[in-house]
Order: sequence, then C-alpha cells, then structure tokens
Amino acid sequence: MKSGRSHTTIENLLGIVFFVLLAHAGLVLAQSNPYQVIHHWGELPGGRSMGVVTGVQPDPDGEHIWIAERCGANQCAGSDLNPIHKLDSEGRTVKSIGAGLFAWPHGFDMDADGNLWVTEGAPEGDARGEPGSERGMGHQIIKLNQDGEVLMRLGEAGVPGDDAEHFNGPAAVLVGPTGEIWVADGHRGGNNRIMKFSSGGDLLLQLGGGVGDTSRESGLFNDPHDLKMDSQGRLFVADRGNNRIQIFSQEGQLLDIWTQFGRPSGLWIDADDTLYVADGMSGEQWNRGWKGASVLEMPERATSLSSSRIMKSPTAAESSFSHQTGTETSSLVRSGDSALKSTYGSDHNVGLDYSQVGSQLFEQAHLIHK
Repeated sequence: MKSGRSHTTIENLLGIVFFVLLAHAGLVLAQSNPYQVIHHWGELPGGRSMGVVTGVQPDPDGEHIWIAERCGANQCAGSDLNPIHKLDSEGRTVKSIGAGLFAWPHGFDMDADGNLWVTEGAPEGDARGEPGSERGMGHQIIKLNQDGEVLMRLGEAGVPGDDAEHFNGPAAVLVGPTGEIWVADGHRGGNNRIMKFSSGGDLLLQLGGGVGDTSRESGLFNDPHDLKMDSQGRLFVADRGNNRIQIFSQEGQLLDIWTQFGRPSGLWIDADDTLYVADGMSGEQWNRGWKGASVLEMPERATSLSSSRIMKSPTAAESSFSHQTGTETSSLVRSGDSALKSTYGSDHNVGLDYSQVGSQLFEQAHLIHK
C-alpha cells in the first residue's frame, strides 16, 4: 500500500466494491464470508449501463472512489462516453472524465496526489485492440488529473514494441510512494516484463521480457496482470499465466513466490497489509487442489491473506520455489516463527492451513474477465 495515503472508511467500501465486481455474474458464498454482496452498485450519469469495470481506486479525500469502465460495453474506441467516474459512498456519480482518450482501458491506479493512471491493455494481434489500432490508439500509459487533463504519456500511441519507449498492451501500472512508476507489460501475449521508471519516465529497471519471453522460471512471467505494493515497499505481481504471485524488492530482487492460486488477476493491499486476490479459474484445470462449498461451472475464488503475517523475506534455507507440475511440488512461506507448507500431492489436495494466519476464504466468485 502506498505510504502517505489516508486510510478511512472509503477503503472499507472499496473492499466491498472489489468483491461486488467479482460477484457481478453471480455468487455462492461460504457461511464464513463476512462480506455482503450488493449487486449493480453505482449509478452512472443518465442511468446508462456500466461497461466492463477494469479498476477501482479510493480518492485521497476519503469520501469518494474512482471507477474505470469500458464505455458501457467492452470497448471505448469510437465512443464519446466517459470511462472514468468519481462516485460518493452511496454510489452516486459526481464527476465523469476521459472521453476519447482510451481505446481499451485496462490497468488503473491513483498516485498520492490524486492523479489517475490508465493503461491501454490490448496487445498486438488481440482483436479487442483492433478498433483502437485503426484510430492510432493503444499501447500507452496515460496520466491525467481529476479534471481529465492529460499530464503525461508513456509509450507511443498505436505502436507496439519491446524497448524502453514502447509497450505491448501494458496490463497494469502502479505509482510507488516516492513517485516511481511500475508497469506490467503486457497483457496476454505481450512482453511479459515488469518495468520501473522514474517519476519523469526514465527506465530504471526491467524484469523479464525479451525473445521467447513467456516463462515459468522464477522471476520471469507469463501474463503479469496486476501490481500492488505493501507498506514495506514489496512489489506483488499477479503472474496470472503461471498461476502464482511473485514478490520483489524495490531493486528487483525476488523475495518469494506464492502458488496457492488458480489464475490471480487482481490484487489489493489494505492499510493493514492484508492482500486481497481476485483469483479467476480456481478449479480442476487451474488449481486442482481447491475445493469450495459448492461448485459452479467455472469455479473461482477470492482470498484474503495477511502479507505482514504470512510472508517475510526468507533466507535461502527457509524458501523453496516451485511450480505445479501435476506431481508432488511444494512451496514454503513464513508466518511469524512458524512455516506453512502448501503441498500439491498426487491427490492434488492443498495443505495450506489458512486458519493459522487468520485468513478468510471467499468462495465461488464469478470474475468478469479483464
């Protein structure tokens, strides 16, 4: 979580909204779930329909939240609708901005000064990016103020690439507490790299990427889909295509890998360093050890893990990085003085005891695909 950001009741609302978005297509809850689902929360101007929601951020004033959606549908190219909205705690829209700026908005962040950051997340060859490409749009990260004025652009509009000045459908952006800009580049078939820029846009660091860049190796990526940072400055990467979260230091050192997920798509870390994960596709195909209270056609989950309690930077002797291969594999994480072992054995049952770390399992959340 970014330092300096006020943590008020609006973040409690944000937690609820986060799970409302997951539950948009239907939800079966475990009895232990403390969250109440409110369907169709939020009213847009003129009563128009909300498009695919790609991000939610709390305003620094503690009274409002911002939502990014795809112009009433799943596409903004050619639309004259505003895709970014400021809502009060009752869900009433008080401001809308951004018409004509984006083709297929995806990643969404807000810096400590209240500026908004949006990525154009359709990679080269993705049909969802074609309407934008025809208009010379896409492959950029755009910073704008709350009046919709563009303050900064990273990348070249409509031009994919893999150097320091180009992106290929960047999936996520995160502005750190000291102004550095982290980018997950890119979405599904993109460059599979994490980049760190100075506040002025100079490249400082790159992890992954390059020829044949899709990889299951530790520290490399397959569809890095979201980024969040905890109070200690650790970077959490939703390495969705590899069914895991990877955790890095500010210098790019790999600290840990968590593998108890299906396909983690969205992350949020609250003021108490609790990590919320939008985990799409937990089930027999992607996470065969997970079992819910009931099974939907495409079972999915959202989990809450205390990053401050479950993880610390391990020593080489403490940490075991591994991947799920269908045979017995395991990963070791830390919780205080006790080690918790998550094992995928021949019967594919997961042995991680969530109750030991005070976690809550939110089961069977239908995720809108981003």
